[in-house]
Amino acid sequence: MKKINFKIRHLIGLIMVLGIGNISKAQTSYFPPLTGNWETTSPSTLGWCNENIDSLYNYLNQKNTKAFLILKDGKIVLEKYFGNFTQDSIWYWASAGKTLTGFTIGLAQQEGLLKITESSNKYLGKGWSSLSSVQEDSIKIWHHLTMTTGLDDGVPDSDCTDPACLKYKSPAGNRWAYHNAPYTLLDKVIEGATGGNLNSYITKKFTTKVGIKGLFVKSGYLNVFYSNARSMARFGILLLNKGIWDGTTILSDTQYFKQQTNSSQQINPSYGYLTWLNGKSSFMAPGSQIKFNGSLNPDAPNDMFSAWGKNGQYINVVPSQKLVLIRMGNAPGGSGSASMAVGFNNEIWKYVNRLSCKTNTIEIEKNSFLMSPNPVKTGSSIRISAEISSMNTEAKSSEVTVVDNLGRIVHQSPFNAAESYDLPINLKPGLYFIRISSNDVIENNQRLLVID
Repeated sequence: MKKINFKIRHLIGLIMVLGIGNISKAQTSYFPPLTGNWETTSPSTLGWCNENIDSLYNYLNQKNTKAFLILKDGKIVLEKYFGNFTQDSIWYWASAGKTLTGFTIGLAQQEGLLKITESSNKYLGKGWSSLSSVQEDSIKIWHHLTMTTGLDDGVPDSDCTDPACLKYKSPAGNRWAYHNAPYTLLDKVIEGATGGNLNSYITKKFTTKVGIKGLFVKSGYLNVFYSNARSMARFGILLLNKGIWDGTTILSDTQYFKQQTNSSQQINPSYGYLTWLNGKSSFMAPGSQIKFNGSLNPDAPNDMFSAWGKNGQYINVVPSQKLVLIRMGNAPGGSGSASMAVGFNNEIWKYVNRLSCKTNTIEIEKNSFLMSPNPVKTGSSIRISAEISSMNTEAKSSEVTVVDNLGRIVHQSPFNAAESYDLPINLKPGLYFIRISSNDVIENNQRLLVID
């Protein structure tokens, strides 16, 4: 069998096409009515097998999932609710609401109510932070959208929007950090620009037109969006169609939408306007200042962009395959963090890739490694195995290294690439990276690991 060699970042698109059948065939987009039944597509028409769907559902159930949907061309292919959760149950989006806020800023800009190139203090007022007037003036709305305000995310409460909590760390635009407080202040920017209430504005401008039944609710310093799972899916369809809903243009600023769903800066190219991007050359994760090479979710389609929230709230949009994937629920390990969302989303996509009844008969040389489970509870262990099509006997001896989010080595041990390896996890909960290195066969490969 002839082997096919590609760079890792180009593999996933091929695997998805081979792994889930004819899902990428173009169809006319469907928009569910505001009331009444939502059309469905049978999984069998996509070549999906019931036993593989059951495996996906079993995994999701084990990971504290409450709702899960996959839509193709706007129609529901899979819809599953767990426990007492139902189609009408309300749940929080957590930071997945960031993408909703980013979309709303675009609406306000297209109306001429604000410009993202303006200083945010035009709407927040002078002295909204503890910065000097010059430093404060330099922070534009764009910096809030891209997580590059330069404000210190290392303060005791990174959600705090009081001026005393908003401290200078670096010049605006010079540092990327996943920081809730500068994002939350965009709600006040919207209210200052529109002269009204945030919920009133989104209700008037698009949620009722799209059929989204949800509201932002104040929780401490944060505004958290709550809705049912189908409302989350409706927003995914709106994003899939670039701001157009059933012939009605909601967001006419196509340039803004393009900017929101593409790299907004090069410090973290996997981040747009409050939106996560897959398939980029490198990424930074929440809570980390390390830039790692490779795609954010290597098992997901390269063109996927996502709204992610704490404990695994996901809106995944795949334009090339006209897919929307929704997950609502508690943290997969019982406790969660923003960084956990990275690893858990990738694990879900591994199961999605196996939905097809067809067997992939093409052998692909990857020079990569696998690890499971991820996320993992502290005190447990994970299994690491090499996924290599060919290797010589001299290259089988490798080394596994665990690095924390500050770049410090916290574990290092030999690793035999020809065998599986159980790595004990006796580290504090948090974000880590596992690296495998050896001569010419596995060269500085790395995976994100989340410990609950």
